[in-house]
Amino acid sequence: MYPQPFTRNGMTVVPLSRTPGGLQAFKHILPAGLTDGREPDPRSHEGYHWLYVLRGRLRIVLGDNDFVLTEGEVAEFDTHLPHWFGNADERPVEFLSILGPQGERVHIRASHRPGEAPPR
Repeated sequence: MYPQPFTRNGMTVVPLSRTPGGLQAFKHILPAGLTDGREPDPRSHEGYHWLYVLRGRLRIVLGDNDFVLTEGEVAEFDTHLPHWFGNADERPVEFLSILGPQGERVHIRASHRPGEAPPR
């Protein structure tokens, strides 16, 4: 059984992985209008983070950088870097995240060489 979804600071977080430790996957849902004038409050912690935007526009603050990811875009970063994410506008945002312990990396097991057809 999967852990139950929870809400934190208006954001719904749906755990997608069952095993404690190692890489943890989540779906995050930021409802429309969550921007409500809140200022980013970047935080840091142990680990490494990957984000993939499913729907909407996600505002990310990473250290001194402030940018927006749109549908299909990704970000990855060391979580020692102070970071914050939220709605980039008044529309809802949905994104996937994978959080791993420091030093943990996503391992790509399938790839193709340039000029070759991708595997089917």
